[in-house]
Amino acid sequence: MDWIVLLPPVVAIALALWTRQIYLSLFAGLWLGTTILVGGNPVLGLRELADQVVAVFATESNVRILLFCLLVGSLIALVQASGGVQGFIEWARRQGWGESQRGAELLAWSVGVVLFVESNISSLTVGAVSRPLFDRLNLPREKLAYYCDATCAPVCMSIPLNGWGAFVLGLLAAQDLDVSAVSVLAQAVLFNFFALFAIGFSLLLALTGWRFGAMRRAEERAESTGQVLRPEAQPMVDEDVARIDPSEDVVPRARNLLLPVVVMVAMIFVGLVVTGGGSLMDGSGSTAVLWAVGTAVGTALLLYTVPPPGGDAPLSLNDAMDWVLTGASGLVPVTLLLVLAFALGQVSQALEMGTYVVGLVEGGGPAWWMPVLVYVVTGFVAFTLGSSWTAFAILIPVAMPLAQGLQLPPSLLLGAVLSGGIFGDHASPLSDTSIISSMAAACDHVDHVNTQMPYALVQAGLAAAAFIGAGLLAG
Repeated sequence: MDWIVLLPPVVAIALALWTRQIYLSLFAGLWLGTTILVGGNPVLGLRELADQVVAVFATESNVRILLFCLLVGSLIALVQASGGVQGFIEWARRQGWGESQRGAELLAWSVGVVLFVESNISSLTVGAVSRPLFDRLNLPREKLAYYCDATCAPVCMSIPLNGWGAFVLGLLAAQDLDVSAVSVLAQAVLFNFFALFAIGFSLLLALTGWRFGAMRRAEERAESTGQVLRPEAQPMVDEDVARIDPSEDVVPRARNLLLPVVVMVAMIFVGLVVTGGGSLMDGSGSTAVLWAVGTAVGTALLLYTVPPPGGDAPLSLNDAMDWVLTGASGLVPVTLLLVLAFALGQVSQALEMGTYVVGLVEGGGPAWWMPVLVYVVTGFVAFTLGSSWTAFAILIPVAMPLAQGLQLPPSLLLGAVLSGGIFGDHASPLSDTSIISSMAAACDHVDHVNTQMPYALVQAGLAAAAFIGAGLLAG
């Protein structure tokens, strides 16, 4: 009955996609997992569920991400109430940006690729800059969420000069490799097929306007009815926060949006260097994003409440603080969703689900088959746990000795692990990057997952074929 450890995340994901009730689905999967963990008693399982939810707050990085989400809500509310969004739209139109679907989508893609330092800040910035343009052009929020997701984790792992690269290097350093861990990671970037396909595929969609599956239906809905959200959608950001009109006496200015965003992005570098003791790659990503968004909110408060010489401030201090609290309250649903997802991940790890899956396939099959097998297993683990980093931690210690034993290039199997982890991170409804992408786009999370899934599966299939070919050439 060891297979039963697979049920909690699988049940949660299946229920979410079937019922569209993401909170109840996560609760059901979590309750099932805690019931299994305590030996099958559902009453004791409820008590364990409460303990697991509380334990989420015992991990500092989790708390930082949750606080980050609340502060993001405050920033979203402030930049809208100050006229920053309206000012940016007017400025972008004067610059010729976002006048067409291609222009708006290329802008979203470009911003995501440039901000490779931290995945959550990448998604948030893409959403903040592009959502006004997408809404004005009647492009669906699901499409924006896709660009937020397709250009965060895939880009961060393709340009690993960040916390992602540092984490993988740390895991590699513990494997006693015959070659430099840095050289293995550098070569593995070329074998990170899923990430490369995700970046290239999203660029292709932006350039050509090609669409299919659920995303095509979402775009047709938005074009024909002007509804950027499905009529019964439950966006991750309350519409009272996602759509705030400034008062009539506020002068719209693009700088009210751009300056806080620039400060936020700059503080990511500062935060990573400071927490890394002078090294960008050794820094704490969760600490850096919290510092960054906190500094952006502080900058916004100063910018909006201190009158410029010879002018009036866009907001009074009382109004600004009201918007800070209103915005944070609008992000409570996202925060709750992340708490449940983190708790389910804890339970799945306690049940040793990843170890069980690896044990089923470890050492099976000919050498040429290993890259695609490692890719598939890592993808399944990351998808069901909702965490690429956890999948990396489980599979890299397996893949590196396997590469040496089968005389395969370690960079090839590392690329397979990275690709599988990025696929799971990109496609799973339990992933924090997917949840934050839905938040950044103010989109229904299940709608984001459903519309993105056909694209993700196409990219996953192409990556699998590439790993089969690479395995044959290497073997």
